[in-house]
Amino acid sequence: MAASIEDAHRQLSRKVMGRPGVVGTAIGVAAGKPCLKVYLASGGGGEVRIPRSCGGYRVVVEKTGTIRRLSS
Repeated sequence: MAASIEDAHRQLSRKVMGRPGVVGTAIGVAAGKPCLKVYLASGGGGEVRIPRSCGGYRVVVEKTGTIRRLSS
């Protein structure tokens, strides 16, 4: 198990960011427990393999569509 959920989040981000269809990661809550989230573009082609857990925390996948930075 990772020392903290923040450490697990960093590990997961290193593993999945840059894979086709992955647009982001976050720390969240699912079923009342801390979890890690992976956000996928809804229109992404092909199957993206995402781990079910990382550092002892459940990984939840959500299709969000494209995420773009807001301009200031």
